[in-house]
Amino acid sequence: MKQEQIVIIGSGPAGLTAALYMARAQLEPLVISGSQLGGQISITSEVENYPGFPQGTTGPELVELMRAQAETFGARLVIDEVTEVDFSHGPPFAVKSHSETYQAKAVIVTVGASPLRLGVPGEEEFIGRGVSFCATCDGFFFREKDVVVVGGGDSAIEEGIFLTRFANQVQVVHRRDQLRAGEALKRRAMTNEKIAFVWDSVVEEIVGNGKVEAIRVRNLKTGDQQQMPTDGVFIFIGHYPNSSLFEGQLKMDEKGYLTVDDRLMTSVPGVFAAGEIMDPVYRQIATSVGQGCSAAMMAERWLREHS
Repeated sequence: MKQEQIVIIGSGPAGLTAALYMARAQLEPLVISGSQLGGQISITSEVENYPGFPQGTTGPELVELMRAQAETFGARLVIDEVTEVDFSHGPPFAVKSHSETYQAKAVIVTVGASPLRLGVPGEEEFIGRGVSFCATCDGFFFREKDVVVVGGGDSAIEEGIFLTRFANQVQVVHRRDQLRAGEALKRRAMTNEKIAFVWDSVVEEIVGNGKVEAIRVRNLKTGDQQQMPTDGVFIFIGHYPNSSLFEGQLKMDEKGYLTVDDRLMTSVPGVFAAGEIMDPVYRQIATSVGQGCSAAMMAERWLREHS
């Protein structure tokens, strides 16, 4: 069992920022990446609202810069996934991954959130065969084809705009009569000739034979249903916290987000949380970075006080 001062679970903006601060404090933090290095940001096509990049950047580029900076100061990144934790007898706390078990004097949880599913017939069946939750990953495969984006928030519109690089047409299906996305994104979407909107509607079924061929849509105001031909369905309707690993270990709210105090400490002293695992409100790169910074500062102080 490897002994560590601090283990950071997750490698998104919150986790990599926490790693940077802990590394600069000469604590040689260990970052366990999770299933996706960089978290959700690694599949975000364009990042235009993070300070310091006046021309914008991409999610993968920003992740690489954050990772390199943390490692420069001594952070260690392990490409692995945590499978079990035991916070009941610590510190030290037990953190088990696929390949190793660690004992840590403090832990920062930054495992983020995952995309919600529609829960309609055909969704699971056609994942990878026309159904996607990542335009950056799969947009290239829909060159000169027609696609549907489900959702009306920032993520849906950002990814819809990105898909216009490849697709002939992007139809945005949204359950309301106006978008929830920010004003700048709204303007870009509304003026993009490749984007059309299907308002007040929900997807009832994804139809196909071996691959996606159409969706069945119901209008919430009239009840009318129609079948819309499409080659792909990209779903961006929200997220849920990746907190199942901590059930029975850490306190959560009714939606599964970890609860923290004003120092970002969870219900277990010595275990901190930052980013979307505890933030259902802001959910921005900038706020996750700030929370990662705060959690690291508080964890470093806690370690000093309990050394």
